[in-house]
Amino acid sequence: MHDDRSPDAMLITGGRLFLDGHVQEAPVALVDGRIAAIGSEQVDALGSRPTATIDAAGGLVLPGFQDSHIHPHHAGNALITCDLTPEHTVEGYLARIAAYAHAHPEREWITGAGWGMDLFPGGIPTRELLDRIVPDRPVYLPNRDGHGAWVNSRALELAGVTRDTADPVSGRIERDASGDPVGCLQEGAMELVSAHVPPLTDAQVDEGFLLAQRQLLAWGVTSWQDAMVEAGDRGLDNLASYRRLDADGRLLARVVGALWWERTRGLEQIADLVALRDAAPGRRFHAGSVKIMQDGVPENFTAAMLEPYLDACGCPSGERGRSFVEPGLLAEASRALTDAGFRVHYHSLGDRAVREALDAIEATGDMVRPVLAHLQVVHPDDIPRFAAADAIASIQPLWARHEKQMDELCIPFLGPRRSAWQYPFASLLRAGATLALGSDWPVSTADPLEIIHTAVTRAASGSDAPAFLGEQALSLSDAILGYTAGSAYANAVEHRAGRIAVGYDADLAILDRDVFAAPVARIAEASVAYTLIGGRVVHEAASTAAAAAA
Repeated sequence: MHDDRSPDAMLITGGRLFLDGHVQEAPVALVDGRIAAIGSEQVDALGSRPTATIDAAGGLVLPGFQDSHIHPHHAGNALITCDLTPEHTVEGYLARIAAYAHAHPEREWITGAGWGMDLFPGGIPTRELLDRIVPDRPVYLPNRDGHGAWVNSRALELAGVTRDTADPVSGRIERDASGDPVGCLQEGAMELVSAHVPPLTDAQVDEGFLLAQRQLLAWGVTSWQDAMVEAGDRGLDNLASYRRLDADGRLLARVVGALWWERTRGLEQIADLVALRDAAPGRRFHAGSVKIMQDGVPENFTAAMLEPYLDACGCPSGERGRSFVEPGLLAEASRALTDAGFRVHYHSLGDRAVREALDAIEATGDMVRPVLAHLQVVHPDDIPRFAAADAIASIQPLWARHEKQMDELCIPFLGPRRSAWQYPFASLLRAGATLALGSDWPVSTADPLEIIHTAVTRAASGSDAPAFLGEQALSLSDAILGYTAGSAYANAVEHRAGRIAVGYDADLAILDRDVFAAPVARIAEASVAYTLIGGRVVHEAASTAAAAAA
């Protein structure tokens, strides 16, 4: 629900405010899109009458959630194509793909996303499964984390991928015992096929994004850093989409874009990145960061590790993952990007990638708030380096729990010592690092309450599984601070966002209850009743609207 009245003055009553880590009952007044007064005395002293009032009904009033690492256009792309995320079985995937192909006979390619590696032996699906249901058209389906793609024989044929095709430097073609492609492409090998997929139209790109934005607003997310912003006629031109939607007022959230560093190019691309950033600064969108993908993920052995992965027998396999940018070039690029006025956002899951990013930051010396995202495995020696370098830990807590992908595709191949180094949130916080929470949606949900639940319990809501490395759990207050003030700091907007404070943007999420007043096991049961951006209601839960009407 979007309230286009945009009242000059609004009063929120009956709520409990989250104020820099503590909670107190108080009204809050919003005037001209900013927080004008907190507490009865300040509100009364304003002297102006509110033109609208929200009764928070005992719910918790928070700064709007800010996602530190997310891909809403890619989530929207899945929503308007063949979205596999609702399914949890291989049979469900195949039924959904078949139904989509039947419903769209006009589509030259069957595209979508959202399958999970944990449902396939070794995390690798095969082309034969797709050939049975779509034999005559190419199929291209990235998985949930975007690091691999499932394709059929027709797609491989059109792309010219055969047993004689060499693996690209930045990826791997999965093959059978005879060397033939099995229908799964890892990392950079995805581009062998994706280069042939017809791009979406501008209208389709915008449509998908608007669906994703609506969902994010319903989750109370008012701002984010988009960790993969690209331009051009190949793939998903989300930079142009952001600029279109910002210009015509349909972009409601506040967004920092991280421009994509092309790992097949070198320092010569910096001039292009500067031109993209400077071409059209917007009201709610600007591209002040650059994303460098330094490694992959451990499930397909592309996360860069200091020591080799283990094989199925528990012995060193010799595979240590991929550093997509050579460490010397990484340091040079970090220096040059800093000189060009960018902040740098590093994808770094494995302990070697984390170390390479920290080394580059330290070599640069004067980087402004560099971000290291994901941090699945961090060597204990590197934890104190974050605070010393003012390097922000962008963490995705939903992954720090026992589930098949962790228990079957990660822990056995990392071994007990390195498995204990995974997602060290509490250790980073104790060492003085700034935590900025996020989702990496559509890899996993962007619902902050579900994510915060896992950050606090290290388990899925409703699960009877034991806590995953429970000593690394965050307090509820620290998790919320990471999702608000921490991400605001990462985006260099902490002077006006991420807090409930006088003079700050009136970007707020009002929950239907006070999660501090209930057991932590029930955090994820809460929901967002209202979301406000600039004092304007951009989401109102159906149950709240119905109650108000009654």
